[in-house]
Amino acid sequence: MAPSVAIIGAGFGGLCMAIRLERAGIRSYTIFEKADDLGGTWRDNSYPGAGCDIPSHLYSYSFEKYASWTRRYPDQPEILGYLEHCADKYDVRRKIRFRSEVRSAAFDGRQWRITATGPDGGEHTEAFDVMVVSIGQLNRPHLPDIPGMSDFTGVSFHSARWNHDHDLTGRQVAVIGTGSSAAQLIPPVAERAERLHVFQRTPNWVIPKPDATFGPLTKLALHYVPGLQRAYREWIYRYAEATLYPALAHGWSTGLLKKRALGHLYDQVPDPALRAKLTPDYPPGCKRVVIDSRFYPALTRDNVDVITDKIVRIAPRGVETTEGLREVDTIVYATGFKSTEFLTPMEITGRSGRSLRERWANGAEAYLGISVPEFPNMFLLYGPNTNLGHNSIIFMLECQVGHIMACLPRLTEQGPIEVRPEAMAAWTRQLDAAMERMVWGGGCQSWYKTAEGRVTNNWPGPTTLYRRLTGKAPGGAYRLSPAR
Repeated sequence: MAPSVAIIGAGFGGLCMAIRLERAGIRSYTIFEKADDLGGTWRDNSYPGAGCDIPSHLYSYSFEKYASWTRRYPDQPEILGYLEHCADKYDVRRKIRFRSEVRSAAFDGRQWRITATGPDGGEHTEAFDVMVVSIGQLNRPHLPDIPGMSDFTGVSFHSARWNHDHDLTGRQVAVIGTGSSAAQLIPPVAERAERLHVFQRTPNWVIPKPDATFGPLTKLALHYVPGLQRAYREWIYRYAEATLYPALAHGWSTGLLKKRALGHLYDQVPDPALRAKLTPDYPPGCKRVVIDSRFYPALTRDNVDVITDKIVRIAPRGVETTEGLREVDTIVYATGFKSTEFLTPMEITGRSGRSLRERWANGAEAYLGISVPEFPNMFLLYGPNTNLGHNSIIFMLECQVGHIMACLPRLTEQGPIEVRPEAMAAWTRQLDAAMERMVWGGGCQSWYKTAEGRVTNNWPGPTTLYRRLTGKAPGGAYRLSPAR
């Protein structure tokens, strides 16, 4: 008998899990989605210029070729369109419960009892054999702790909650933050605003984005020539693995990455004073590298100021720094996400009555980024230490879904299973040893790390290794769940 499966989240991971279940003939699953549409981060991040810095043919499922990509690096509407296409083609949209937010989940010794809100706002509880949590690492916006934010009399919002009703034409706009989202939204905002004030705490390494549109002949060839799209996808994957990963591990391409970034800076920013502001003092890759070719030119516009003075407070009429007040009528917080608070705000309780929040008090961890001891039949997608700084997360998600699919027959035959504590401990030791080789500990603040400096988000090895590890038979690392 097929297990009943609860999938939490209808982004790339949740849809991939649902499609694999459908293709295996398992239709006893339900997708819980808190929003009124699918897409996850690609639904939420609709700010001007939003797009992906991974090529489209790699930032997509390996099993679903797509003839509609218009450019090498897809923008947000195209990615969302791809997810909608996949949901419809594989007929999984019918299994999504929209406006249904999971509040809590507790294992009762046999099943997961999941409590969620419904479209009417009321709560209901259902039992499932398996719970797959796919809410991602970048789903809860982070707002900075700046005094006076509530005193601002203008319009303010986070980049992931873009206010499309607020026209920025002719406005005095402040953008706080200069990470990947800021680098994408600043160019179009600069073209519309009367004046744009960009507040930078730490500069980022930036390399050019070799974007290009696909002409009709290229699109036809990629769609119809046997093996061409697969070969192109494999080439992109291998190139990233061979050139970008070594830079993150202090390897041969470290100097090459730094040289490319500095060359890009000098080519696009002629003003020495502005270049100095934009030059990082930490190793490339310690923070997420920004891949964008429009960011620097936007910062050189006459109507754009880059401010590195410390922000003291948000005043009613603008942003006050140590050098004085910058009057603005709009503030955009491009300040990232609560990336290390995995699975928050859900309250998840395992077989021993201990909450996942308690277990992760010193930082989130999971075997293969997928399984947690004492939490039987619970699997994570895009969980701890599975983010990448050099390749496509869709590759990692497919590896994780494959691992979960390999676990399902065993738990169906034998009852609830959980990862062994010894396997978890060994995994943690291996991760800690691998982290010592990586650039992320290089003295910079980033969303990869907890406040205490522990890297809980990134995978420290090549993705080929992750594929081998998740592709192994899961037997030895798991055991039957002890009775409560």
